[in-house]
Amino acid sequence: MSDPDVLVIGEALVDIVDASGAEVEHVGGSPANVALGLGRRGRSVALLTRLGQDARSDLIVRHLRESHVDVLPDSFGARAASTARATLAADGSASYRFDIEWDLPAIVPDLNPALVHTGSLALFLDPGASELDRFLDGLRAPVISVDPNIRPALLPDHAVALRRFEALAARATLVKMSDEDAAWLYPELSLDEALRRTRAVGARLAVGTRGAHGAILLGPSSRVEIAGVTTSVADTIGAGDTFMASLIDDYLASTGELDATLLRVLGTRAATAAALTVSRPGADLPWAAELGTTGRSASL
Repeated sequence: MSDPDVLVIGEALVDIVDASGAEVEHVGGSPANVALGLGRRGRSVALLTRLGQDARSDLIVRHLRESHVDVLPDSFGARAASTARATLAADGSASYRFDIEWDLPAIVPDLNPALVHTGSLALFLDPGASELDRFLDGLRAPVISVDPNIRPALLPDHAVALRRFEALAARATLVKMSDEDAAWLYPELSLDEALRRTRAVGARLAVGTRGAHGAILLGPSSRVEIAGVTTSVADTIGAGDTFMASLIDDYLASTGELDATLLRVLGTRAATAAALTVSRPGADLPWAAELGTTGRSASL
C-alpha cells in the first residue's frame, strides 16, 4: 500500500479470554483493533506490528486482512505471536496477563500516511518504545493520534512512562485516554485536569472516556461532555479502540474547526460505535454499514 490514510504502529496479539473456566481466543491488541476498526469503516490503513511464523500469527493476519488492513511485511520476525490472557469480571470488564515483546525495524517504511496512530505498549515497552520518536520523525505525518491504553504490569517506572507519554502528546493532534489511564498517569488530578494537562503539553484535542458514563472532549476553545449510550454488555473488550477509530475517521473527514458543535458530533458518533462493540463478545468493531452508508456524517 502506498500512502494509506492511516498508519497504525503497535501490538497485534491474541486475546485468550477466560470466561467461567472456558477459553476462547480473539484477535486483539489495542493498536490492531484501531486498525481493524478503520479498515471496516472504509479507510485505507496499514499496520506495523510484531508477528511471528506461527499459527496465531497467521490467525491475526487473516483476521486483519478480512477487515481490509494491510499488515506491513516489516511486521514479521522469528518469535511467536504475542498473547494477552483476559479474565472477565461479572460486569464484563477484563483484566489481562501479557506475553509480549515489542521492537521496531531499523528502516522506516517508505509511506506518507495522512495520520499515524500509536499507543498502548508501543509507547512504553522497550526496545521499541525508545525508537518511536525516530520512526515518527521518518514518517513526517501531518497528524498523530495517541491512546496510552495503560497496562500497569508491563510499564516502566511511573516517571519514565509519564515522560514518554507527554513527549508524544506534545507532538500529537488527538489524544484519547480512559479515566483509568488518566488516574494512573496523573493520580493527583481529576480526569478534567488530566485532559487540560494533556492539552497544555501540546495535544490539539484531548478526550477522556468514562465507560458507561460517556466522555469528555476538550478542544482548543470548547469542552463538551457526551452521555454514555445504553446497551446490553457482552464484554468491554475493544470499546476504547472503537471510540479511537471513530475519532480518527471522523477527524480526517472533518473540514471545520474543533468547536463545540464538531466535538459533540465526534463524541456522540464515537460513543454510539463503542456501544455496538460492547454489545457483542470480543473486539468485534462495527462495519461502515452498521454506522450508515459510509460510516461518516454529512455534517462533518
